[in-house]
Amino acid sequence: MMILRGVVRKRSFVRCISGFAAVWGNGDYGRLGHGNVESRWSPNPLPSSAFDNQSLRQIACGGAHTLFLTENGRVYASGLNDYGQLGVSDDRDYITEPLGVAGLPKEIVEVSAGYHHSSAITEAATVLSIPNKVECLNGVTIKTISLGFEHSIAVTDKGETLSWGGGQSGRLGHGHQSGIFGLLKSDSEYTPRLIKELEGLKVKNAAAGMLHSVCISENGSVHIFGERANKKLGYSEASNNSLPSMVDGLPYSEKAACGGYHTCVITDGGELYVWGTNENGCLGIGSTDVAHSPLRVEGPFLRHSVSEVSCGWKHTAAISGGNVYTWGWGGSHGTFSVDGHSSGGQLGQASDVDYVKPTKINFHRHVKALQVSCGFNHTGAIIEYS
Repeated sequence: MMILRGVVRKRSFVRCISGFAAVWGNGDYGRLGHGNVESRWSPNPLPSSAFDNQSLRQIACGGAHTLFLTENGRVYASGLNDYGQLGVSDDRDYITEPLGVAGLPKEIVEVSAGYHHSSAITEAATVLSIPNKVECLNGVTIKTISLGFEHSIAVTDKGETLSWGGGQSGRLGHGHQSGIFGLLKSDSEYTPRLIKELEGLKVKNAAAGMLHSVCISENGSVHIFGERANKKLGYSEASNNSLPSMVDGLPYSEKAACGGYHTCVITDGGELYVWGTNENGCLGIGSTDVAHSPLRVEGPFLRHSVSEVSCGWKHTAAISGGNVYTWGWGGSHGTFSVDGHSSGGQLGQASDVDYVKPTKINFHRHVKALQVSCGFNHTGAIIEYS
């Protein structure tokens, strides 16, 4: 993949949380890290011995693999390795137990998992991705990075936004350019490229989905680019927004998450807003109706604010009041199946049925959720026992 070398400086914005990892959902290729390929419909914490008895600070769920970051900055990975997304020297196609990623420097502070690729950021703000490196961004300090289906978005310490990878549907935000005789040039970017339309806006948060992306500026405005097909996102005409456009009707916003064809935003007051397709109830608004514009998710979030949100292909997870809530695709209706591998259990509700409203997960012990991450059809959380 790539390495972005940055200026050495302490990353004070990184939260130092630590706890245990609980992973559930589709277990194909060992993505859950339990040593087998069995699916799990309820949360099942991994033993600390799987990570050399180190507490965990972050989990990142990708297409069919999972990354684990320990409190001492070491990265472990499990799941599918057909494109080298685990970053390990092992030549197996998949790994069922968390395996340490060798060759990374110490003090990794953030990891991100895409559908077929992975990345890590060091304390010195260096972005690492095994096995190749890109020298063109020497001196650039990367603040955060988000990996989507086939593209990546990074935000620098100056609030500039870079994107690269497959540009289908305009998800890189660079606009379409015509070549000779009006033929469309390749929309892919093989090296990180500055999104010029966002110049002048200091971006603080970015999220990459399947065919669209979202950026949030320091003034709280939300900017979206990528697919806007009428059957998916509910617009009157099928179109691609290949340049960023601001989303109206949102309060001052802090964080964003992108799924297959839906988007979630957390405001500075801890309110959760959603829009886009609503297949299997992934918006959590109590129905499967498409949302043409942002709607607030209420229910349990009227009592406690939302601190974290993550989107899978057609399911969503959020943390509120220290609890994990999930909704959307459970796996039974509209099951995705390839080569005999099926999905189910990603909601952690002890079943594979869909939920159209946020529903609290029962961990069978009193726990506090610190972080949550949705993959394509599995979910993970960092928890601590209280």
